[in-house]
Formats: sequence, structure tokens, C-alpha cells
Amino acid sequence: MSAPTVARAPDGSIVPLAATLLIGAIAALLDTTIVAVALDELGRELAAPVSTIQWVTTAYVLAMTAVIPLVGWSVGRFGARAMWLAALGLFLLGSVLSGLAWSAGSLVGFRVLQGLGGGMILPLTQLTLARAAGPDRLGRVMGVVGLVGQLAPISGPILGGLLIDGWGWRWIFFVNVPIVVVSMVMTWRWFPREEERADRRLDLGGLVLLPAGLVALLYALTEGGAPVIAVAGAALLAVFVVRSLRRAGASLLDLRLFADRSFRGGTVMMFVIGVTTWGPMFLLPLYFQQSRGLSAFDAGLALVPQSVGLGLAALLVGRYADRVPPRPLAVAGLAVAVVGTIPFLLTADPPLLGAALFVRGIGFGVAGLPISVAVYRTLSPAAIPGATSASNVVQRVGAATGTALMAAILQASGFGDALTWMLVLTALGLAGTVFLPSWERRGKS
Repeated sequence: MSAPTVARAPDGSIVPLAATLLIGAIAALLDTTIVAVALDELGRELAAPVSTIQWVTTAYVLAMTAVIPLVGWSVGRFGARAMWLAALGLFLLGSVLSGLAWSAGSLVGFRVLQGLGGGMILPLTQLTLARAAGPDRLGRVMGVVGLVGQLAPISGPILGGLLIDGWGWRWIFFVNVPIVVVSMVMTWRWFPREEERADRRLDLGGLVLLPAGLVALLYALTEGGAPVIAVAGAALLAVFVVRSLRRAGASLLDLRLFADRSFRGGTVMMFVIGVTTWGPMFLLPLYFQQSRGLSAFDAGLALVPQSVGLGLAALLVGRYADRVPPRPLAVAGLAVAVVGTIPFLLTADPPLLGAALFVRGIGFGVAGLPISVAVYRTLSPAAIPGATSASNVVQRVGAATGTALMAAILQASGFGDALTWMLVLTALGLAGTVFLPSWERRGKS
């Protein structure tokens, strides 16, 4: 059976469909950043140490990671419209329960539920819009998706700060309710039904092994002194790798793609970018609030320069990403990011740190797009869906690793060492660009 298709939308009807999807995506995107400025208050209100409260972020990211490979299978089995409503429903339920949480443990559990929904919302948005737009409108539609994606890192911390200072931390979760309900209502009117369905078996073994191994390793990293759990996590991941290679195309992730040098290098660097951006996303709001004495709202404002720099650089570098090999742009971008990180070890002056964050954002904006391009540059069109799942999983594993690592360092040694490691990790990212291809070789048609 062929893959399910969503009929291409007429010019007029794609606008309400895009609005339906983007409204839902906004909620999921905001929740990747809005919690950052709440961690300080969450730790106080729920009487939890940093090593525990970081799981509010890590659990959400890991849950998002776990469901990414499920999207293609579930759309083929149940249809994009049904899965979109299911994803919104899970996210809505997780948001409400997170707002009602009574302890750190309950909040982490409810964030897992929220992450399962949010992890499906974002790829479903891209998949549905790509099919509905058709090749001649794909660039314009994805440009709008990218713009929405750039706004979330800017608006999330500010909105989070406003809600926390005005109404308390529970409202960073309750704010999702009206957004998701609006998207659900619009779905019944404008989300088309599929013309075909595909029936493909789900790799249940892989679905258990991958998340279990990752959770075990990250738990051992944040808690320390848990070698048995670390070994168990590594063993589970090793079994996942061996099993996936034997199952080839029937596995949860197609690991054969890593034989392609450009994909391998780009994916390794996506892991590095995940570590070097999400780790500081956890650390810096706590630094501004606990070390510099800022309110949640002011801490959110302090993070805006980095998001602005990232967005501007991503817009400007887009015109060169198709014409320049990935490595030179990535080297330049990460070198700039290193320069933007150094001031955190030298000064506590807010204007200088704001300028440093702007420079750091420019660096990651310049590096991010060519790294993403490297993932797909030499692959055939048939390999792109599998590459998308694999690279997204790896990037989110990097995000969870960066968060857990920063939490462990902060808990053990304080902000001084954590900021030093923020620089070290960024510099290691620069060194990692050696894995990227320096030549121009296009994918097969």
C-alpha cells in the first residue's frame, strides 16, 4: 500500500489549514522555552534540588524524542487528521495536569504526557503542510513555519516571566488550554481527511529499548554514583543498535543512513548543537535569577538578545546555505559562538552579557542551517523521511544530554564551573566541525 496522502489544498484553503496547524504548533514550541524561566520558582515551590527539577525539562524533551519515529507509522495507520487530534488531546491533558501538579515527581510525570503530545505536533505540522502545499508553494509555507519557530525562543521566556511574576508558575501550563482548544475547533472544519492508508508494522522492541536506555544514562549522569544504571542504559542502547541494523528498513530508526558521511557528520553536529544550546537554555535563566537577582520576567528579557541574533543570522545565511559547503559556515558560526560565550567568565555587567548573548545567537544561527543542510545534502529523496526522524531524535537526545549535564555540574560545583563548561562545550562544538564534509556533492534524484 502506498503512503497516505493529504490532497493538495487549493490556494485559498491552505491558509486556514496552515493557521490551524500553526496555532497548535505555537503551544508546543512555547513549551520548549517558557519553562526555562520557571525552574528557579519550581525548585523553591516544590522543594526540589537542581538535579531533580531539571527533569521537568529533560523528561519533556525525552518524551518528544520517543514519539518522533512514531509519526510516520501512525499517520500511515490512522491518518494525519486523527493523529493531529490525538496529539493535541495528549498535549492538552498534559498541560492541565502539569498545572495541577503537587510535587516535583508528579510534574515530571505530567510533563512526559505533555511531551508525547508535543513531540507529535511539530512533525505533523511540517508533514501536513508539505503535502498540502505542493512543491511550488513549499518554500513559502515552510518559511512561515520557520518564522513561527524563530518567534518561540523570543516570546517563550518573556511570556513565562510575565505569567510567573503575575499569576504563578501553574499558569505557564494553563496558558496552553485556550490555544489548543482553538486549534482543535479549527481542525474539525479545515483539516482534510486522507485519501489512502498504509499498513506498516511498528517496531515495538525499538520503541522500548531506545527511551529506556536514554533515561537510564541521563539519570546516571545527573545523580552520579550510579554505575550499574549507566551500564544498564549503555547495554540497552547497544541492543537497540544491533537489533536496528539487523532489521534494516523495518527498524524504528534506519541506522544504515549513518554510512553516508554527510548525514553522519551533520547528525553528529546536530547532537552537539543540541547539547550546546539546550544546556545553557537551562543554565542561564537560573544564573540570571539566582546569581544576578533578576525576576523571572527580567530573566526572560535578558535571554532575548540571543534569540534575536539567532533569528537574524538564520535569515541572512539562508541564501548561502545551498551554495557553500557546510563546514566553512559551521566553523565560522561556532567560532563566533565561542567569542560570545567568553564574556560570561569575565564580567557580570548586564549590557555586556546582553551583547555577548546577541553574538552567541548570531554564531549558532550561522552554524545551524548548514548543519541541517548537511544531513540531507547527499541523500536520495526516498531516504529523507528516515533521515528526518533519525536526525531529530539525535538532536533532542543532545538537548536532553546538555540539560542533564549542566544540571549535574551546577549541582556539584555552582555557577562558576557551569559557565566554564558552557564555554568548553561550545569550543568542543567548534572542534566537532571536522566531521562535516568540506566538498559539494548533491543527493541522488
